Amino acid sequence: MITVDSVLQAALALSPEERLDLVDSIQASLAPDDLPFDPRWLEIVRKRSAEYDAGLVKSIPWEEVKEKIRQRAKEHA
Repeated sequence: MITVDSVLQAALALSPEERLDLVDSIQASLAPDDLPFDPRWLEIVRKRSAEYDAGLVKSIPWEEVKEKIRQRAKEHA
């Protein structure tokens, strides 16, 4: 039987880059309804959305963010 612990142990044997790929794949497999939503985050989302809409903050493409995370993981491996 596959357990969370056995999957975790297998995942920890992967390289940092492979683990990031695994996280991406798992996250992509989740539908919005699968995620728990804390209503307290709604105010933060609204505030940040308003800042973005007003041009007060610059967005960073996910691919760029992901690459920075991968580089940091490699540096700390």
